[in-house]
Amino acid sequence: MTAESPEIEELLRRASQGERSACGQLLERHRQRLRRMIAVRLDRRVAGRADASDVLQEALTAAAQQLPDYFRHRPLPFYPWLRQIAWQHVAQMHRRHLHARKRSVLREEHAKLELADGSVLDLANRLVASGRNSPSARLRRVELQGRIRAALLQLGERDREVLILRYLEELTPQEIAAVLGISPGAVSMRHARALQQLRNVLGKALGESEP
Repeated sequence: MTAESPEIEELLRRASQGERSACGQLLERHRQRLRRMIAVRLDRRVAGRADASDVLQEALTAAAQQLPDYFRHRPLPFYPWLRQIAWQHVAQMHRRHLHARKRSVLREEHAKLELADGSVLDLANRLVASGRNSPSARLRRVELQGRIRAALLQLGERDREVLILRYLEELTPQEIAAVLGISPGAVSMRHARALQQLRNVLGKALGESEP
């Protein structure tokens, strides 16, 4: 299992001993990360009818109830486990509003790449070669939004997911490995391969990315 930071490990220790304030701090520490994940993943057709804050609160409430079971087994590092619960609530919201009951929401979301335009633009901002914040650079990133969406659809499902987890959800390689059930080495390989494939499609628009 991936090691937690010392601060999180200490909160986990105290929370596992029944300290209610530690349980609250543990969940609160990850609120913004979960909010970002929900904003990235919530289908834009659903976002107009459902409040992401409600999804977040439902996920945190469910997580609080499941903490004792987590402490007994610790099947994943804490944030990937917490994210899994939030993902289930996003999936339920999609089924409720989109009636997507015949196929797994996970596979449907990946296949259609139903990311909000803002999320695609955020991904473009992270991937496009640095022109910093000049007006011309911002315009170029906006113009590349459609091309990047099309290029992402040409990637393999797992390779594309690594980029979304890395650049939009801002997970560490170790957390991505836990979420996808693969090794950190495989994450690095998929990350490098996906970036190279995007460069092949988009030419020189992409610069060197952070590791």
